[in-house]
Amino acid sequence: NQAPITAQICRALAGGLSAATETGRAVLGWTGNAVADGLALRLVGGVHDLWLTGDAPELDGLFKGEARADDMLPIFAAFLVRQDAVLLPWLDSPPQTNEPGRSASLMTGLLHLAARHGGRMEIIEIGSSAGLNLLIDRFHMDLGGVKVGPEDSTVQITPEWRGSPPPHTLPDILTVRGSDIQPMDATRPANERRLLAYIWQDHPARFERVAKAIAMQRERPVNLVKADAADWVEAQLALAQDDGVMRVLMHSIMWQYMDEARQRRITDAMEAAGAKATPD
Repeated sequence: NQAPITAQICRALAGGLSAATETGRAVLGWTGNAVADGLALRLVGGVHDLWLTGDAPELDGLFKGEARADDMLPIFAAFLVRQDAVLLPWLDSPPQTNEPGRSASLMTGLLHLAARHGGRMEIIEIGSSAGLNLLIDRFHMDLGGVKVGPEDSTVQITPEWRGSPPPHTLPDILTVRGSDIQPMDATRPANERRLLAYIWQDHPARFERVAKAIAMQRERPVNLVKADAADWVEAQLALAQDDGVMRVLMHSIMWQYMDEARQRRITDAMEAAGAKATPD
């Protein structure tokens, strides 16, 4: 219900892919977990990029929500053959689903932590991708009437809120840093184009929000490094921690892309750090 256009594109991919193309053979012979690997969304990003750049005018009906997949299958199958070489590389990496709006959910958690333990905190994020959620302290959010962040921020996030508002103990975020196994410099035009391609066509408000967040990075970069998540978490949690400062490890939709060994290492590092925690 939230993304009917993207659903139709996925149906068109399911019906149009065949072993006649390299892309089709790679998808049909996929050896990993197609759902956990975001296989369909990798291709949706590639198809969307071609449409956004004007290289797929025959798909206007789909992307404008005026046509159904079943009616477009012959056209879509021909498109997949024609753009086979362009679409194939999109299978090489998980979708970079950067969404500044996720910061609202993350900030809600920080409000609860601030109310429970005090507001001074340092934020570390794994799977930061292009680092848009590393701007969490630069966004302005209205979370059920609780307002957080600079009021004059160019990125204003006001999610639909149901239920009681979060605590009104505002966090004092001292530092924000992140890592990713394949970080993207969002300020590069090619990467900005790629990030916009991964936004579902159904959600036009997200295009403007992502563009404004990238502009923030051009004004002042984020602290984002290339690193294996498990290696980086172990190193970060081993650093000395100031009294009265809470360390918060966060992520938004990346856990599923890691193998069990890395998940266990991160969990072990968190538990070891937690075992040494004091009220300060």
